[in-house]
Amino acid sequence: MQRHRARSAALATGLALLMGSTALVAPDLALAQQESGVVQRIIVRGNERIEQSTVLSYLPIQPGELMDPAKADLALKTLFRTDLFADVRIDLQGGDLIITVVENPIINRVVFEGNSGLKEDKLRDEVSVRPRGIFTRAKVQQDVQRIVELYRRSGRISAQVTPKIVELPQKRVDLIFEIDEGPKSGVLRVNFLGNREFSDNDLRDVVVTEQSRWYKFFSSNANYDPDRLEYDKEQLRKHYRNRGFYDFRVISAIAELAPDKNGFAITYTLEEGREYRFGTIKVETELQRLDAGLLQQLVPIRSGETYQDERIERATDALTFAAGAAGFASVDVRPRYTPNRETGLVDVVFMVREGPRVYVERIDVTGNTRTLDYVVRREMNLVEGDAYNRALVDRSRNNIRALGFFKDVTIEETPGSAPDRTNLQVRVEEQPTGELSFSAGYSSVDQLVLDLGITERNFRGRGQSVRARASVGSLRQQIDLGFTEPRFRGRNLAAGVDIYSYRYDYSDFTAFETASVGANIRFGFPLTLNSQMSTRYTLRSDDVKIGDVYCDPTAPLVSPTLCAQRGSFLTSLVGYTFVYDRRNDPINPTRGYRFDVSQDLAGVGGDVNYLRTETSGSWFYGFNKDFILSLSGSAGYVAGWGGDSVRITDRFYKGGNSFRGFETGGIGPRDLNFGRTDALGGRAYAIGTVELSVPTFLPDQYGIKAGLFTDFGTLGLLDDRDKLGANGAIDPLIVDDMSLRASAGISIHWRSPMGPIRFDFSQVLAKEDYDKTETFRFSTSTRF
Repeated sequence: MQRHRARSAALATGLALLMGSTALVAPDLALAQQESGVVQRIIVRGNERIEQSTVLSYLPIQPGELMDPAKADLALKTLFRTDLFADVRIDLQGGDLIITVVENPIINRVVFEGNSGLKEDKLRDEVSVRPRGIFTRAKVQQDVQRIVELYRRSGRISAQVTPKIVELPQKRVDLIFEIDEGPKSGVLRVNFLGNREFSDNDLRDVVVTEQSRWYKFFSSNANYDPDRLEYDKEQLRKHYRNRGFYDFRVISAIAELAPDKNGFAITYTLEEGREYRFGTIKVETELQRLDAGLLQQLVPIRSGETYQDERIERATDALTFAAGAAGFASVDVRPRYTPNRETGLVDVVFMVREGPRVYVERIDVTGNTRTLDYVVRREMNLVEGDAYNRALVDRSRNNIRALGFFKDVTIEETPGSAPDRTNLQVRVEEQPTGELSFSAGYSSVDQLVLDLGITERNFRGRGQSVRARASVGSLRQQIDLGFTEPRFRGRNLAAGVDIYSYRYDYSDFTAFETASVGANIRFGFPLTLNSQMSTRYTLRSDDVKIGDVYCDPTAPLVSPTLCAQRGSFLTSLVGYTFVYDRRNDPINPTRGYRFDVSQDLAGVGGDVNYLRTETSGSWFYGFNKDFILSLSGSAGYVAGWGGDSVRITDRFYKGGNSFRGFETGGIGPRDLNFGRTDALGGRAYAIGTVELSVPTFLPDQYGIKAGLFTDFGTLGLLDDRDKLGANGAIDPLIVDDMSLRASAGISIHWRSPMGPIRFDFSQVLAKEDYDKTETFRFSTSTRF
């Protein structure tokens, strides 16, 4: 009787075994001819961990069936494909089909030796073998290639990896990857040939590959990586084609190893061509509902301007978005180029056609390890079965980013089950949403202001905001409980409630203290895709305390204006806020604007009557990823009604974070009587800010950003009755001049391991003598 036999070679012994390990060798497969016969029963031998029923389930033959060489061959291949066995032998003896197996060992642990350039955690993430997994030669060889590729990408192209095993009892093995990293292949020189318009130094700033220098020990790009050369070629192409060189191409990119093998010299050979400008710009469309003339006005390109690929991409995006907003779910916008090398002009025609209608078959959400799936899905403007619309996909991404729960959000398209079907893959990366905050400010009078707090914006992953805050500081003592449900009763309606108790000690800034206890109920809902409205009701009791020693009629220490503010009052108010947001990104905008207006009417019951109006707006323009200009402004006005004046607790106070360079409550009207400088607040304010983000020339992984700023504005406009002195006349020591204040400085934002930190260094440019200034302020929050 002949046998079908397939056997992998036993784990090799010999010289490697003397070293305490065994080198991996390839299995040897030998197959003999088998006579045919009817199988009466199947017997499995040699299995220790694997059940007999499991082995039988893989066999393509059952008792009573005819055994032939083809089925025997198929049975062998099927059992080997399971990766469960190191050896399989099939014998047909009479009517018994005997399956003899040798099980693959179990990996006890995976060890890396000789890795000094890469951390072990990074290597473990790269390999597929795991402890308690099944050992197979194929998997190990694949992991060897992965490790070699990982070293190659880090600049060690001569790295070698030798896998070995140590046999243990009970068919277990330790898998050891012995690594010879070899020297790091640096970049001695980056050369350019054929460049006339830009110098070598200019182009070295364009490519990612950097020349090795002793001081670049933090850089990961100062080594040779073949894949990076391809990326560099693309960067050069973008650089030239965004500066008018339509015909530019990279002829070759060659890396030559130095004779002493201590690094590479990389040479890029370029063909620049001539400089082009835009010629005729046209938009053509076959869609009757789209006006080609109107679409052409949306194209951000004008004839005579320097040719740029980026302008073409922005124009294509603008036309696609406009068509999507007009109701065309699938639009194909293709630019057609006609270069004229004699005139140096490139004519561009944007062809706008309705592409084949594609429907969303499935939406998958991945990466949400904490946030529940439906919290992400409800922010999508598309559901399964809808026609695909790129404009709605972009809005959906912004909606998800605006939640503030995720560090990164991407929405990718994958093919569906049919040509007219597509799947949307929503990938998110969670970030901490709890926040333990701490802030401090150093003022011009050597005062330190501290504040602590704790919040959670994604409670139990349901998108709910819970705030249980107890803050103790030199300025404020606060207990604040709040809860917000973003989808009240399953509707697109946010509902929330707040209960709080505040005590503000303004004794360092003015002569009074305030204590407030209250609650408010609020609702928010969208009006359009870019606007939303929120309403609220607040019931609050305010108590202004000024010591009797200050208001002693025989020897007062403060003016009657402040003394008249003493006492407790009940405020009952209703209000609303309207927001219109057209920013291109809710977290890090580089284009667009945002505007909001809010009003509060006090006097719906209670003891206080006033109308407060506030508005703010901001505009963003990014020149590139490093330079982003923002212009913002805010203004407010509050006036009493029904014969009431505006109490001191209901006025505006500016400074600190709201006006850098000045203390909290550092600007505005003041009572200078008795040698004091008590802040009185104002009924009106207007503040503007111009800020420009600038590069720090530090690696992105440091997370440090900087911005130049200037703040300017004013605060004041007290009621006349609040300026009266003890004699009933206007008190000249109660100052309220609405003069201009201004400051400038630099803000540094650091995304540190313990949370975001912000440093503000300010220089006051315009102020009054009685204003209180500060030159430095920092704030931080630790997220969890």
